Amino acid sequence: MTLAVDCGGGGIKGAVLDESGTARAHPVRVPTPYPFPTALFVELIVGLARQLPPADRATVGLPGMIRHGVVVTTPHYVTRSGPRSRPLPELVEQWDGFDAQTALQAGLGIPTRVLNDAEVHAAGVVAGQGLEVVLTLGTGLGCAVFDGGRLAPHIEMSRAPVKAGVSYDTYIGEHERRRLGDALWSRRVARIIDLLRPVFVWDRVYVGGGNSRHITPSTLSRLGDDVVIVPNAAALVGGARIWHLDRG
Repeated sequence: MTLAVDCGGGGIKGAVLDESGTARAHPVRVPTPYPFPTALFVELIVGLARQLPPADRATVGLPGMIRHGVVVTTPHYVTRSGPRSRPLPELVEQWDGFDAQTALQAGLGIPTRVLNDAEVHAAGVVAGQGLEVVLTLGTGLGCAVFDGGRLAPHIEMSRAPVKAGVSYDTYIGEHERRRLGDALWSRRVARIIDLLRPVFVWDRVYVGGGNSRHITPSTLSRLGDDVVIVPNAAALVGGARIWHLDRG
């Protein structure tokens, strides 16, 4: 049994899944609290686990650059009141270099893997053939790359500029979707895919995350045969499947 936890800017969701990726109980979701120090983060995940059936191992997906379970940088959890609010220096200091994997493994008492949230989402959908890219649409833009079923080193595409002073996170994130409306925002999604296609030269790109359901039908029809829309539930399924996929 795998405890899978998907940590987002607005909410943190957990479930326990069997080897096939089937949930053994209804998922539990709690709002992401702000400010969010690292000690509260561990306490919240451990408390979430207590509300679910026992598990033999855990997978936790976190936004940001995560290397070997250590947070290099995370965009939301260092802020005063959530995405797009002011970072707090004391939280930046706590989170940068925080060994989340070791802390959670000690708190949960089971083997634990901590990865970027888009990588965990990707593990739930990739076919294991060719170069597969997964883009997740939510608070910002998540990205993961698998080559022949092997997870490639993480690329934090969300921080790259689309144009001067505007990152992918800002350009395609939830704040802009609400401001623009689904039709104009969907055009931006199509533009992002067109911009990234010659960068990755993928065999297939999967578009998921909570906001993938807001892409309008007219935009969906123009995305191309190499684009597959996947459900957000993959973020939890990937928590079980990631244990069987090797990092490249």
